[in-house]
Amino acid sequence: TNLWKHYRFLILRRFTQISLMLLYIGGNYWGWNFIQGNLSSSLLFNMIPLSDPFAALQMFAAGAIITTNLVMGSLIITIFYMLVGGRTFCSWVCPVNIITDTANYLRRKLGFNQIQKKQPASRNIRYWVLGLSLVLSYILGVTAFEFISPISMTHRAIIFGLGLGWAAMLIIFLFDLFILKNGWCGHICPLGGFYSTIGQVSLIRVVHDEENCTNCMKCKVVCPESQVLFMVNKQSLQVKDGECTNCGRCVEVCDDDALNFSIRKLAKEKNKNENDK
Repeated sequence: TNLWKHYRFLILRRFTQISLMLLYIGGNYWGWNFIQGNLSSSLLFNMIPLSDPFAALQMFAAGAIITTNLVMGSLIITIFYMLVGGRTFCSWVCPVNIITDTANYLRRKLGFNQIQKKQPASRNIRYWVLGLSLVLSYILGVTAFEFISPISMTHRAIIFGLGLGWAAMLIIFLFDLFILKNGWCGHICPLGGFYSTIGQVSLIRVVHDEENCTNCMKCKVVCPESQVLFMVNKQSLQVKDGECTNCGRCVEVCDDDALNFSIRKLAKEKNKNENDK
């Protein structure tokens, strides 16, 4: 029971990620009609298009012909992640997350986090990379980030066994392990920056209960975006930051029941703010 309590979201995330990869493999190799394609462009049940909205933006910037299926697929994915949390993609779907989580776990076990007390890089880099990807797509006439995306390479490597994907996986693992904590997902990946932007309005949030908090800081140790937990031991607030990946690790490690998932409490907080005035 304790094992499930402390690792339930991690187990569910790995189940989701691996199941999706198996379904993609089945769709591409054996013709399963649940989902076919890849993370950039898929077809669900042979009739519902699903498209990466960031890839679609790059195509638009590059001057490519935008089809109705691409627009519909992008809207479906955008609306979905606006509701459940933009960066839920990063922790529940993206295969690179398994690699970066492993590197982060080893960093903690090997004591690398104690050596590198201050992060030498800004988390805003990913937004600059996002903007640069769109500008380069416009200038070069190609989908700039998709062309070199480790996410696409990794996904293709798992499904089709392409060599470059394995190299990308190794580079990201070593980068996160030896150079920068949460380096790829937390600082560089423009797709994470895109999903954090649309995740600003999402309904599913982590909420902190200050009365239960004992300031143990276990949550901040495991959180890949620890800056979003600024309110820990200070205020009872929901995590409104779109950079939260909704991975649930902070909820799992909290022995005080001070962190839990909740639905965005817009009406309640509005009334509270009006009463405070």
